[in-house]
Amino acid sequence: MSWQSIIFILVLVLFAICLFLVQHYYHVRLRNEIGRAQRSERIKTVFMANVSHALRTPLNAIITDSQKLLDNEESDPKKLKAMMATINQNGKQLLYFISQLLELSSFDSNMATFTLIEVNLAELIASYRREAQRDAGANVQVVVRSPLSPHAKGMVDTNLMYQLMTHLLHNALAHTQEGTITIDYDYADNGLKIEVIDTGDGEPQDFKSNFSTLIQGNDSLALFNQRSGLGLSICKSIVEGLHGTIELKSEKGKGTHVTVWIPCKMRDMKKGLVK
Repeated sequence: MSWQSIIFILVLVLFAICLFLVQHYYHVRLRNEIGRAQRSERIKTVFMANVSHALRTPLNAIITDSQKLLDNEESDPKKLKAMMATINQNGKQLLYFISQLLELSSFDSNMATFTLIEVNLAELIASYRREAQRDAGANVQVVVRSPLSPHAKGMVDTNLMYQLMTHLLHNALAHTQEGTITIDYDYADNGLKIEVIDTGDGEPQDFKSNFSTLIQGNDSLALFNQRSGLGLSICKSIVEGLHGTIELKSEKGKGTHVTVWIPCKMRDMKKGLVK
């Protein structure tokens, strides 16, 4: 066999190998795209079911009680007052959930803008603690812990930070009837690390088992909980928009531990250190 024939055969073999690799590459991509499409459809189905339930439940209660009032089915003043209180409570719940949907939509549509300003972190976190303590039950204590100087300052978007902490603390309050909610903050890995730890009932088991996957993937719309609504979805969108990370650990009956990290330039005024 001549060397020309050998070269020709080698070229054919290499061509066949390249063709196989290209076909394999596109086959894998096609399979992944199909998987993503199926996963996206599943997420959409779950999300729409959650939204439908969250909207329908308070609406049904409002319509039922308001119809009774219109039909004059109840004349007892105490029962009438209770029915109006129920209508008011369900109306607020409905309004809260709709506002969450609009808020989540603004982040998913990249409509949110980020403006970083330097603030005193101790004062900022203290303001969140005071607001959470005001909304907490009589048997719930909200505390703050940090190894940082009380003079430490950081570059943060105060509007987004307020939304983030409001939803994290609302989620903690929704699951803590008694005990402690702790806000830890520190400087770590060139950023601000915030932990919200509660001693509440923990998330439902199925929610907990799926959260690790959901929080790391594209399933932010599936992060729905009946008591806290879409708050965790909004937190995920905010943190991702700030190029940070969010993790959740929860154990039924023992509580929930949420850890958020966002890039942040910090300055300790007391020690004169720039981090």
